Amino acid sequence: MSTELRRLRNYIDGEFRDAVDGRTTEVVNPATGEAYATAPLSGEADVDAAMAAAAAAFPGWRDTTPAERQKALLKIADAFEERAEELIEAEVENTGKPIGLTRSEEIPPMVDQIRFFAGAARMLEGRSAGEYMEGMTSIVRREPVGVCAQVAPWNYPMMMAVWKFAPAIAAGNTVVLKPSDTTPASTVLMAEIIGAILPKGVFNVITGDRDTGRLMVEHSVPAMASITGSVRAGMQVAESASKDLKRVHLELGGKAPVVVFEDTDIAKAVEDISVAGFFNAGQDCTAATRVLVQESIHDEFVTALAKAAADTKTGQPDDEDVLFGPLNNPNQLKQVSGFIERLPAHARVEAGGKQVGDKGYFFAPTVVSGLKQDDEIIQKEVFGPVITVQSFSDEAQAVEWANGVEYALASSVWTKDHGRAMRMSKALDFGCVWINTHIPLVAEMPHGGFKKSGYGKDLSGYGFDDYTRIKHVMTSLD
Repeated sequence: MSTELRRLRNYIDGEFRDAVDGRTTEVVNPATGEAYATAPLSGEADVDAAMAAAAAAFPGWRDTTPAERQKALLKIADAFEERAEELIEAEVENTGKPIGLTRSEEIPPMVDQIRFFAGAARMLEGRSAGEYMEGMTSIVRREPVGVCAQVAPWNYPMMMAVWKFAPAIAAGNTVVLKPSDTTPASTVLMAEIIGAILPKGVFNVITGDRDTGRLMVEHSVPAMASITGSVRAGMQVAESASKDLKRVHLELGGKAPVVVFEDTDIAKAVEDISVAGFFNAGQDCTAATRVLVQESIHDEFVTALAKAAADTKTGQPDDEDVLFGPLNNPNQLKQVSGFIERLPAHARVEAGGKQVGDKGYFFAPTVVSGLKQDDEIIQKEVFGPVITVQSFSDEAQAVEWANGVEYALASSVWTKDHGRAMRMSKALDFGCVWINTHIPLVAEMPHGGFKKSGYGKDLSGYGFDDYTRIKHVMTSLD
């Protein structure tokens, strides 16, 4: 007996719509491997409609006062809190994440981030007006950029949607947002909640695949394209956007080094690093995936980390004892498995290294040691619950190996030596350096990387500024 699939729809100009040509894709729960919904496979006509709605809404939203935009965002934050259980249910179906952790680790920061940007709307900074030329007064205006085409990823569908729309809307822009084709449910629910608060056309959601995203970026209307995704996707967006000189905001991959010196409290470091590496099945561009341990404590550290991995549990969303759920889709399971299958002979799998169960896309918490700097699993992003360990001799080698990858998003240093911590924080070529911790984020501080991890900042006043443009106005005093 077949179960009827739930029908998700695009949200354009204040109403829910099917794709113009009626095409859909099935949406699969990664914890079960079974389809639970269909979503529009949006094409050119759908993108045109969404962009037209956002463009029509822009002048009115641009001209609202910061206080009005703040009030709207605060209402959205309150509504997300009030409907938190619905959002959690949708996100768990999207991702297979543990219910309890989704409730405690995602809803509160999302709401806080929206409220932060609500405040940021009223805190635009600029130079004071002044006379920089005799007989002339100069004023600097900070304005919204216009329509923003935004593409969110599948690892944190709800939270990454917030990181996209909240600063854009706070600054006076309008938005066309596309969630990943594998995780549209929570974003469509967000559209329902937000649509009851914002004027029509300010916030639009269209679902679809990478071709849908390509059509959004190539479209003539958006003034800015923002994507969180793979390096390959980011490079394609940058190339496409260059054809009409759109602004581009890219938050891409990561391969965070975790540098552990010999004076570290091993037990505490192992506990914190294992959580930061395995949380969300390692599907986090800042995850603590690449551990560099000083040689004098290497063996002790590896033994303790392998035990921590063996004690870490993955499983179904309603199991309160699990730290993480499944990988998001069969392709991701294949990718993670492939890294383990292709390990060189000198590598050692200390824990895990295999799929768990025959239902859904679960992978065991994994620790791999004995690795060399040029090994594939060191150089490339796994995006799964896999922590690698290398042994280094001194500070100089630690810096060389930590920086010796194409990514530059996040890193951490573990030491009791304050001077060493400060030297490392300067030397590490990453957008974030944590000291004796790894992965905490706050709305007030910027998140973003260098090199192939992209450019532009999420969160903070810097992230807010990215969605504005600067205009100089000069007037004669005569």
